[in-house]
Amino acid sequence: MRRESDVPPREPSTTVQTGPDPVDTRLGARLAELRAEQGWSLGDLADRSGVSRSTLSRAERAEISPTAALLNRLCAVYGHTMSQLLSEVESAPAQVVRAPEQTVWRDDASGFVRRSVSPPLPGLRAEVVEGRLEPYADIAYDRPPVPGLEQHIWVLDGRLALTVQGVRHTLTTGDCLRFRVWGPTHFHCPGPEAVRYALVAVRP
Repeated sequence: MRRESDVPPREPSTTVQTGPDPVDTRLGARLAELRAEQGWSLGDLADRSGVSRSTLSRAERAEISPTAALLNRLCAVYGHTMSQLLSEVESAPAQVVRAPEQTVWRDDASGFVRRSVSPPLPGLRAEVVEGRLEPYADIAYDRPPVPGLEQHIWVLDGRLALTVQGVRHTLTTGDCLRFRVWGPTHFHCPGPEAVRYALVAVRP
């Protein structure tokens, strides 16, 4: 289990699965489209993201399920939020987002579950996400998907240790932390139970 101590940067891990998930297949195709729109080779994207060419190629072909950390790096390169990227592989979002229709995405490698409660919608700047971290799980983002992105983290159940700009904040049920993201952030569930929180993100 990783702790709060400084750890040298490393390429995000990926979850290998036996068969391509439909969402991963559409996500891989969208990642390939974004790269093509920029006119970049896999080498160009590897240089910009710090992710190896082989990992990028396998993600685009849906041979691996990308982790949250990997998607965060790619979102930072393409100037997307993660919700925006995931919404692009789903049908156009409706004004009313029914609970059964909310996209749920899992990062099994880090014990993270992400529900897109209010996905991006043209003309609106905010989005709402429900996050869940299993006990003692960690998830680290080495950069913001969009510099200056405004975030509000409201803990719904459990405890969350959140490090922003080198300062660690321990939040319990009902607490809310608000900030703009300019650098790395680190989410940790100190246990003994899972933590569930709402994240409101507002684009600059």
